[in-house]
Amino acid sequence: MRARIGVMTSGGDAQGMNAAVRAIVRAGIHQGAEVFAIREGWQGAILGGDHIQHMGWSDVSGILNKGGTVIGTARSQEFRTREGQLRAVENLILNGIDRLIVIGGDGSLTGSRALCLAWPEYVAELVEAGRITAEQALAHPHLNIAGLVGSIDNDMVGTDMTIGTDSAMHRITEAVDAISSTAESHRRTFIVEVMGRHCGYLALMTAIAGGADYTFLPESPPRDGWEERMVDVLGRGRAAGRRDSIIIVAEGAADREGHAITAERIQGVLRDLTGEEARITILGHVQRGGTPSAYDRWMATACGVEAVKRVLEADALSEPLLVGVRRDEVHCTPLIEAVEATRRVSDYVAEGDYEAAIEARGVGFTTMVEIYRMLSEARPSVLPSADAKRIAVMHAGALAPGMNQLARVAVRAGLDRGYDLFAIQGGVPGLISGDIREVSWSDVEGMANTGGATFGTRRYVPVEADLYRMARTLEENGIDALLVMGGYHAYATVSMMEAERKRYPAFNIPIALLPASIDNNLPKWPMAVGADTALNTIVSSIDMVRMSASASKRAFVVETMGRTCGFLPLLGAIAGGAEKAYLPETGITLEQLTTDVAALVDAFESGRSFYLAVMGEEASQFYTGDVISKLFEAEGHGLYSVRDAVVGHIQQGGSPSPFDRINATRLAYMAISNLDAQLVEGRSEYVAASSEAAGLLAPLRDVTGDMDWDNQRPKRQWWMQLRPVFDQLSRRPGQE
Repeated sequence: MRARIGVMTSGGDAQGMNAAVRAIVRAGIHQGAEVFAIREGWQGAILGGDHIQHMGWSDVSGILNKGGTVIGTARSQEFRTREGQLRAVENLILNGIDRLIVIGGDGSLTGSRALCLAWPEYVAELVEAGRITAEQALAHPHLNIAGLVGSIDNDMVGTDMTIGTDSAMHRITEAVDAISSTAESHRRTFIVEVMGRHCGYLALMTAIAGGADYTFLPESPPRDGWEERMVDVLGRGRAAGRRDSIIIVAEGAADREGHAITAERIQGVLRDLTGEEARITILGHVQRGGTPSAYDRWMATACGVEAVKRVLEADALSEPLLVGVRRDEVHCTPLIEAVEATRRVSDYVAEGDYEAAIEARGVGFTTMVEIYRMLSEARPSVLPSADAKRIAVMHAGALAPGMNQLARVAVRAGLDRGYDLFAIQGGVPGLISGDIREVSWSDVEGMANTGGATFGTRRYVPVEADLYRMARTLEENGIDALLVMGGYHAYATVSMMEAERKRYPAFNIPIALLPASIDNNLPKWPMAVGADTALNTIVSSIDMVRMSASASKRAFVVETMGRTCGFLPLLGAIAGGAEKAYLPETGITLEQLTTDVAALVDAFESGRSFYLAVMGEEASQFYTGDVISKLFEAEGHGLYSVRDAVVGHIQQGGSPSPFDRINATRLAYMAISNLDAQLVEGRSEYVAASSEAAGLLAPLRDVTGDMDWDNQRPKRQWWMQLRPVFDQLSRRPGQE
């Protein structure tokens, strides 16, 4: 008998669960296994019968962009009992299932591991009671489990992100952005309560992404006197020119006596100390609902495929695994380690060791707490001196959403350390012409959620004649360090400056280089600022064209940006549920198109009503989107119609996604920290963002050594590891 895999969603629902279910079903079929959906979580396993349903390829069509979970979920009290677990084991064995993928939170995964360990004991008891046969017991001697964390709270240690967290942040930041508008209009204070009973990730990250003034986290109860401190911070913000005040509180926040800090309690404090009647918004289950973000779709898909591989490879001695992500790549951790590390956080809070609780969340969480404390102030913590050194910031290259957050955090982090900050206007041409101005703390107020680049940017790489004037601008303005933020043109410019340091002494200053490009075509950093926003725009466009085709038989060829890099078309195809992806790295051949046309015609003759191909703008010089669309339609002979859709420059516009705002915040803060250290120590090194470096920045030449300059993309493209994932999920076994 073929291996049988069960998949269930358990506990609270989370956006992206359906993407994981779809991936598990289709990857399982590709691996030659049978896949069964266990409806309503562990409660469905206990009830058995119709709650355990065989899943085919088409059963998971059209669910990728749906929120919630189509196979249902429940919090089962009966599963906590011995008889409930015994019945679950019995029903799994009767259906021939001894490999299980559980998508749920801490409680669901902990309970699943416990059942895994007790499986042999339960099997023996069922045989003795005559509820299963000895042959069935021999066929299923142990249970293999892989867990995917489905939780909007991001409360599991062992994975950078849990399924649903990114989508929840989208809901929250959209609400905070909207609330900020009305709060600013009326000079009001709003208190926004978000989910997070034991984990403050949502509150912290959305406070940073939304530019909030104050936040309360379960892991970091405020010290006595927090009421006066909060009022002081809000008052300084208003004195500095802010018209609105936003406070974000996690639902599990409490003071050091264990008393809950609720939105109502904060409202009462403000009323008593300031006389202001703050408004309250409790977002509630809106955070769980809605369409999953692009990140939650492709991340859950990649993890689902890996989970299938792991349970099929596992044996009797295999420890249940948690399948998650580290630095945007799939990563597996022993489930027991992740669960124990997660529970230690609550233990630290109960013991009053709040610093340990924050550190237990991971270095990324700890760093973001430090950054937030700096950003939430209304003034620098260090007063400027007459002889303060000068740091300039500059964008370079094409526009990328999130550039303003990079500039905002860089300016405030520099001012907070006592430096004078200057903005070079208009990118490299501004450096050449000397268009530079000093910027203050308030100059970057309100930039967190804005698209565009307030300081300006241009696609321009200097020629040799420009270098002298660039050096003169730095010299005449007494610039001691430079932060450059941008795409390919930024990397090419700074590399040229480094090569010319001997000729131009003004270039012998510390320079930090950060990636900001929707193309995500830069080395050593997995997601450039702007790439996630562009990807969400693509996926949203795909969702809309899918709806537009719902009343007719239609194929779409969607063209994305990305130039010579396949990040956007490949990830857009995975997150959008496409059948084909044409990438610049692989090109397009006539032979390939012939095969694709045959598959397209077969799909519509077999009952399909929609077909989607996603292609990068430079996938082929000759076979453009228009050419492919006409070819597809010509060979259909009226069976279907074909439309092409060029997503275009809207990929560069709009408000940056929460992911991009947070990414920009971390990068800019770490860059200023590096420049600060260099200036203090008297060094003048060129560094660039690198996820492989301890301080997230490495020597520029180490980073650009991974750059394929001819093709304007990294030599190592981590997302190409997802190409086999796409190929598995887009075509049934046996399809070319």
